Amino acid sequence: MAAAARARAAQALDAAVPRDVVLFRYDRSSFFRLSGLFCAGQGVFWASLAHSAFTGLKPPPPGVGPEDPLRPKDNKWRWSFTAACATVGSLIIAAGCFIPLRSVRLLTLHRGGSHVTICTHGPMGLGRGLSITVPLRHCSCRAHRSHIRTSIPIKVKGRAAFFLLDARGQLENPKLFDITVGAYRKL
Repeated sequence: MAAAARARAAQALDAAVPRDVVLFRYDRSSFFRLSGLFCAGQGVFWASLAHSAFTGLKPPPPGVGPEDPLRPKDNKWRWSFTAACATVGSLIIAAGCFIPLRSVRLLTLHRGGSHVTICTHGPMGLGRGLSITVPLRHCSCRAHRSHIRTSIPIKVKGRAAFFLLDARGQLENPKLFDITVGAYRKL
């Protein structure tokens, strides 16, 4: 029991850095701008398809024109298809906005080692995105970096989604990362 307390105290001393230290860096701004452009294009496509469905799938007045077997007989097809197209377009745009907000571009451990700043990409790859500073005790790494192939999930207390550190990113100080942000904590 005393050995575990000494080990925790040693880790706390190791994490007490004299100045701000960048732990992780990976800038994927161009990728997220390109994917944001794709999502915006898809949003325009699905919105125009919803508009075409709403204006073009009107049922004909009774007794006017020849019977077309492919033309809907009532408005429920028109409303359903329009709603489905608008929903798909909205989900694609929402994904383009929220996925970059989860991808970490810069992770900084502050002087003293008690707080960490997480900086992400902006929605659709535009701008700088979120920059939140949280106590280190509110961060928990859900998997060790040696076991991960694609991204390291970081859970922050009070946030619904995980922040993701891409495995292709650059760990500036791997040992310090492992004992600070890379450590598992119960939140």
